[in-house]
Amino acid sequence: MSYTASETVSYESTRSNWHRWVSVLLLVYVLLVAVGIIGDGFKIAAGDRAVQLFSFASNPLIALIIGIVATALIQSSSTVTSIIVGLVAGGMPLQIAIPMIMGANVGTSLTSTIVSLGHIRNGEEFRRAFSAATVHDSFNLLAVAILLPVELLFSPLEKVSGFFAAFFRTGATTDVTGFNPIGAILKPATESFASFASFIPGIWSGIFMIMTGVILILFVVKYIGKILKKVMVGRALEIMHRTVGKGPFSGISAGGIITILVQSSSTTTALIVPMAGSGIFTLKQVYPFTLGGNLGTTITALLAAVAITGPLAILALQIALVHLFFNLFAIILIYSIPFLRNIPVFIAENLSILAQRNKAYVMAYILGVFFVGPLFVIGLSRLMGM
Repeated sequence: MSYTASETVSYESTRSNWHRWVSVLLLVYVLLVAVGIIGDGFKIAAGDRAVQLFSFASNPLIALIIGIVATALIQSSSTVTSIIVGLVAGGMPLQIAIPMIMGANVGTSLTSTIVSLGHIRNGEEFRRAFSAATVHDSFNLLAVAILLPVELLFSPLEKVSGFFAAFFRTGATTDVTGFNPIGAILKPATESFASFASFIPGIWSGIFMIMTGVILILFVVKYIGKILKKVMVGRALEIMHRTVGKGPFSGISAGGIITILVQSSSTTTALIVPMAGSGIFTLKQVYPFTLGGNLGTTITALLAAVAITGPLAILALQIALVHLFFNLFAIILIYSIPFLRNIPVFIAENLSILAQRNKAYVMAYILGVFFVGPLFVIGLSRLMGM
């Protein structure tokens, strides 16, 4: 059989694109494994100290900070919110658990900030990637700044979640929290690497895993951006823009659905940041997508709450609903008011400009927002006997 010149070019182009898509899938897999390795490394390096942080929750402000630090250390808001659901079922007051849930929302955005470092050698790409990552942080911080004082004064989240918890509680006992297809796919690779790293003694194995994960991210982001620019043309790019970049509702829906499927907002935002860095999506297109990730990640705590029985089971469901309503109210309130909606974009754009000029701002930002700043407040409060 003979082919015309145009048919031959089309065939070669299709075959080339097929190879590129396979490469993208492999690189995405490595990216997710790298994120998992970093999370596991944080757990090993922090030891029991991450979980012990919860015992310091003596007031709403400390509870908020513990939620931020614990999630940044564990690298999974789903894990932290599930722990909080269990703590509420064990007797933790809702007035302490609610700020902790808000803090978990902030802490989870560290992952996308780390992923943005993969573009650090290319000034313009890094600016785009860093702004896409920090718009998520900025929105979550703004949501806490607005809704936490309102909650402390009037308790709307506690009241609304209490109403729906009493209405929907069915006493279900089926354990459905283990459903995580992405986790199952990644588990062999992350466990194998953890086993390899275990030969290094003490917390150094965790530090080794963190460093390896960061190096893998740098490698993956460098090459995935180049490939995406080649494959995201024509029909493929049109489909992505229809789901992610068409408008706010479409973007929020896409982010929410994808996060529900993978049960990790960190994964969702980690996937979109390289696309923003490569110029496939703008900051204003990424923004609503990350908000959808905030909504989608609440499914894990809800599933965890459904599996709990006993006299405090309704409170476990209530705190899981608080997580959902906090994100829902934040989106409705902030995104529907132009002035408030533009604040996270303004902060992210200016942070990215500073980071592009001097990389020291990046380290100062990460340490200040997620670790040193929060831990300093906890230490200060302990000294003052709060």
